[in-house]
Amino acid sequence: MNIEARPPLRPFHLAFPVHDLEAARTFYGELMGCDEGRSDTHWIDFNLFGHQIVTHLDANFRPRPMVNPVDGEQVPVPHFGVVLTMATWQALADRLTAAAVDFVIPPTIRFAGQVGEQATMFFQDPSGNALEFKAFASDDQLFATD
Repeated sequence: MNIEARPPLRPFHLAFPVHDLEAARTFYGELMGCDEGRSDTHWIDFNLFGHQIVTHLDANFRPRPMVNPVDGEQVPVPHFGVVLTMATWQALADRLTAAAVDFVIPPTIRFAGQVGEQATMFFQDPSGNALEFKAFASDDQLFATD
């Protein structure tokens, strides 16, 4: 389907396990700056740049580490995140760097000078869930193939 024929983008919803809800609240709420929505003793909703993510408590959760090579880096799989504007991406990168986040892949430019050139960074939440945030100088590069 041609992207122009698609309906306007709507917020996505992603629910995933964490082994400590309070650590998730601190990470997503305080460090990432996500507003907290509804919550219960076993889950918390967060607003991640307009998208709904839900951390669900599984005290025994531990992710199974896996990586795939991408542009000379070992990218953690699975991972999730948001494509941001370049200014918002830079502000988040600065915020995380100032907080001394231990990046899996620090803020960098991937595919430099190629189709799909993008700013990207990878890091993990306290439960080991991998996150990637990226930005393009031009959004038309998001799905570009040549």
